Amino acid sequence: MSPARRLCALLAAAALLAGCAREPEARRYSFLAMGTVVELSLHGVPEALAERAHRALEADFAYMEATWHAWRPGALGRVNTLLATGHWFSAAPSVLPLIVEGRALARATGGLFDPGIGRLVALWGFHGDDPGGERPPPPEEEIAKLVAARPSILDLEVEGIRVRSRNPAVRLDFGAFAKGLAVDRAVERLRRMGVANALVNAGGDLRVLGRHGERPWRIGIRAPRGGGILAALEAADGEAIFTSGDYERYFTWRSRRYHHILDPRTGRPARGLVSVTVVHDDGSEADAYATALFVAGPRGWAALAARLGLRQVLVVDEQGRLHATPEMARRLRIVARPAPPLEVVELPATGARNRGEGE
Repeated sequence: MSPARRLCALLAAAALLAGCAREPEARRYSFLAMGTVVELSLHGVPEALAERAHRALEADFAYMEATWHAWRPGALGRVNTLLATGHWFSAAPSVLPLIVEGRALARATGGLFDPGIGRLVALWGFHGDDPGGERPPPPEEEIAKLVAARPSILDLEVEGIRVRSRNPAVRLDFGAFAKGLAVDRAVERLRRMGVANALVNAGGDLRVLGRHGERPWRIGIRAPRGGGILAALEAADGEAIFTSGDYERYFTWRSRRYHHILDPRTGRPARGLVSVTVVHDDGSEADAYATALFVAGPRGWAALAARLGLRQVLVVDEQGRLHATPEMARRLRIVARPAPPLEVVELPATGARNRGEGE
């Protein structure tokens, strides 16, 4: 597909997922960043301010993409090069907050989300811009070797701005929560600019500000198989809605799909689920937690959601069945036809897990 046709397709998908009507009061902008279409929808914003907001966000996303890209020259690339030496070094101020946040999220999820497995990501070929097509998976012995090395962001030592890794197998790849952090920063930028009503949608992962006129922002959750919309909900001010699924980045081999959400415990794509959607008040956490719940699988997602204090989760399993927490089920409007079966899952009683840096 040509870049122009790909852009058109992504724009159409992003507009569909946002579920926002094209009313005269709404101003919409879009641009490519972080491997997807970022769409900005503004309501009740004067044209001059809207144009400034669009330009500011496009520049911010371009900077974050260049700075946080794990596989191109830049700040994170330098950090990864120095981590491999095992020596102390001063981390770039643009990367250090991601290291601190990534460590906290890895602890909170029991390592099911771990940005330290970049070498596994590269081994599977998911570090490129287009990982699709038909190709064989990596050799089992190479997977086993990396899994045995147990790379983890928790192998990093952090003292102020100084960082080093105790494990040379660690390579950082923040792709599983950088988009959420970028959306959070975009929302904060809009607030500082005086924008009260907006939606920032990065390829279907989004966060809202305020309302869409007299009504809340209406959000569509993508159907993981066959395209289109699975379900819709109305988003409240500040809410983030993020989905991890096996349908964005994958390749096939001998009729089997190999997707990009890797289980750090096995070094292989996680199995059992096809998508997980989380509604939360923080985009970076929603992004990381959706990944962790996906890795936890059909038997583990509910217990992990309870430990993380998540109350609004929608899961689609490999049989196409829906499973939702009670709070999520009450908000959802299933629009797919025929409607798939929906099970309401009561979360086990447990305390929310501490995300702090302390052990």
